[in-house]
Amino acid sequence: MTTTEMGHITGTKDKDYNLIWFVETCLDNVLRLETYAQDAEREGDTELVEFFRRAQAESRKGAEQSKQMLATRLTASAR
Repeated sequence: MTTTEMGHITGTKDKDYNLIWFVETCLDNVLRLETYAQDAEREGDTELVEFFRRAQAESRKGAEQSKQMLATRLTASAR
């Protein structure tokens, strides 16, 4: 029998958990892309460096937007 965890076990609603997961994934991606950009720099591939830096900036942006949204939602739910 399969059940859906909706916060009964973790104490965190799925939608909030998903947002937390997204923040972590975006931040992990920022770190991973740093490695990729450095690899491309060592190879002298400026086009690829720029590509990874743009992707890194987008992941950082996603993390920041998600953190703001999470903070707003957690503050509202605490009231």
